[in-house]
Amino acid sequence: MATVGVTHRDAASADFFEGTAHGDLLIRTCQECGTPAAPPVVYCRSCGSGNVSWTTATGRGTLISWSVVHPRSGVGPDVPRVIGIIELDEGPWVLGQVIGAVDDIATGRPVTVEFERPEGGEAVPVYRLGKGSA
Repeated sequence: MATVGVTHRDAASADFFEGTAHGDLLIRTCQECGTPAAPPVVYCRSCGSGNVSWTTATGRGTLISWSVVHPRSGVGPDVPRVIGIIELDEGPWVLGQVIGAVDDIATGRPVTVEFERPEGGEAVPVYRLGKGSA
């Protein structure tokens, strides 16, 4: 059973979801100064260049912060979800669902991207909690 909702691509997200369909986490990288950024950036936040392209991230990172979202009664799975801010090894911060035991969540824990493919939707990145600290 997927823990993420069904997501559909649009023109702005098509390239990103084409990557996730192949098991790749894509980020944007400025071709002028090399600064990496999380999608949906279209201009470099460092130098202002519009010459940004998709690059494949390692999919590894560190949990910076999180929130436990408790389900409403009768709406969706009766399981709390963890939404986290992850600092990717390449530098950008991304927001995503963290999978693993809720009791094990802690700042500084390493995470690794995985992809869940809910029926009828795109492959969505989720971040599996690793052991120890980053």
